[in-house]
Amino acid sequence: MTLANRITILRILLVPFFIALILYSKEKLAFIVFSIAAITDMLDGHIARVTKQKTELGRILDPLADKILLLSAFICLSVIHSPVSFPRYVPIIIISRDAIIVLGVFLVYFLKGNIKINPTVLGKVTTFFQMITIVSVLLKFNFSPYLWNTAVIFTILSGINYVMIGMRLLNDK
Repeated sequence: MTLANRITILRILLVPFFIALILYSKEKLAFIVFSIAAITDMLDGHIARVTKQKTELGRILDPLADKILLLSAFICLSVIHSPVSFPRYVPIIIISRDAIIVLGVFLVYFLKGNIKINPTVLGKVTTFFQMITIVSVLLKFNFSPYLWNTAVIFTILSGINYVMIGMRLLNDK
């Protein structure tokens, strides 16, 4: 197993600790754990590219780790009572987009066979804004609504983009 894949697995293993810290109102510690997890997201991809160790496992695990971390964060931070928390539309849009993407991947795979999961630039920007949004809420920044609305806009745009890519894949002969 490559170093990049081990780092990705570390991100997945950090999620239960993050959830527990949120549920026990330890936002500062949750911020530290989330920040470590977010750094591993940048680090694993960089290591895989530099060492030329991109793997099929990494192609699956990396976006899965991102989804587990971000969905857990948005769900947890939308149900706790905090000075800064999300309005309901934020997690609904983010969860819906990810559910549509996952269902689309399964549909394309079922109908077309093997597919490669390649993140788009828009998808990466979306992940960045979602992570920054989580950080701003954990730190209780007053400008968090601007960030979560930006994240929502990018989430919608990237969702539409991925649906269009999926439709193209389904229409290819």
